[in-house]
Amino acid sequence: VQLQASGGGLVQAGGSLRLSCAASGRPFTNYVMGWFRQAPGKEREFVGNINSGGVRKNYSDSVKGRFTISRDNVKNTVYLQMSSLKPEDTAVYYCAARYGPSIYPRVPREYGSWGQGTLVTVSS
Repeated sequence: VQLQASGGGLVQAGGSLRLSCAASGRPFTNYVMGWFRQAPGKEREFVGNINSGGVRKNYSDSVKGRFTISRDNVKNTVYLQMSSLKPEDTAVYYCAARYGPSIYPRVPREYGSWGQGTLVTVSS
C-alpha cells in the first residue's frame, strides 16, 4: 500500500492541527494504520494506531487525551487530530500501515509501508 501524508505546519503551543494520510494500491481495510513521529536526534516513536474497523485504538502516554486517530474507509484515509500541542510535539510525523488485524505492535519494524513524513513545528 502506498501512503501520502499531509497537513503538517507551524502552530503555536496550545493549538491544534490535523494530519491526513491517504492510502492507495491495496484494500485499505486489510491494514492497521499507525502514526509515528521522529524528533531531531531521537528515534522514531509510536504515537498511536487504529484497527481496520476504526473501533480499537492505542495511544502513547505522551499524547493520550490530546491526540485522536480516526479513519475513513470510504476515502482510504487515516487522520491524526492533535490538540493542546506542546513544543515537545515538534517532529516529523509518519503514517504507517501494518497488514493484518492486530493493533498490538507499536514498533516501527512491524509496519511494512510508510508515508513520506510531514513536519509539525510547535512554537512556544
